[in-house]
Amino acid sequence: MRGGAANPVRLRYTKRGKIRWISHRDVARALERAFRITQLPLAFTEGFSPRPKVSFGLALSTGHESEAEYLDLVFAEDFDLESLSVSLTEALPEGMAVTGAAPLAERAPALQEAVTAVVWRVEPAGADGSPVDASQLAVHIERALALPALPTSKRRKGRDAEEDVLPFIRRCEIRDTNPVSVEMELITQPRSVKPGDVFSGIARATGLAGGLAEAQVLRTHQWIERDGTRLEPLDADTRPRALEARAS
Repeated sequence: MRGGAANPVRLRYTKRGKIRWISHRDVARALERAFRITQLPLAFTEGFSPRPKVSFGLALSTGHESEAEYLDLVFAEDFDLESLSVSLTEALPEGMAVTGAAPLAERAPALQEAVTAVVWRVEPAGADGSPVDASQLAVHIERALALPALPTSKRRKGRDAEEDVLPFIRRCEIRDTNPVSVEMELITQPRSVKPGDVFSGIARATGLAGGLAEAQVLRTHQWIERDGTRLEPLDADTRPRALEARAS
């Protein structure tokens, strides 16, 4: 390491297993603790209560898993990223692992503004937890996507509100049958919806007996799209390429 100007970096990390039940705030605390343990030379904000310059991406709902979470941070000096994934993973709770790091361009757009679409892999169940038949569900999904709207009820600011989730869906299809899983790609700008909202809209619009709920949810990809090009966040606004975690 050597002294120099601030160096922004983008990280990709996972959240799998029992750790999915901790909140987004607790995830942030776990990461900041790992930064302290590994003694990263982070840049800090100024003022009476300095904080590390860390910017998180889209929040992940408690109970959902992910293979593709991101955050941006700033080092106060140059730092060797090749060993970063391994050292940080060792300092994180079981189920969290840093899987990539890339030097970030100066003044890159914030992740929450830059990410335009996410991909989910969802294992469905009936509202009572009962199994779902893949062929029957495929028919209901096809019918739902052909409708002019998929209204669902959402709780906003203490009130129930109707929202059409159809404009948020780019793709929704059966991916596996044992167990049954649905892959859906949803847009995130100007705002986003959750996979459970999509299931609710499908069940309500097509009269799916027993309803439809999430048994397990995994975020597999996040995408940044510009001028017809779609990039993973580690390949967008970075310089020059991602350094993947080494196999242990």
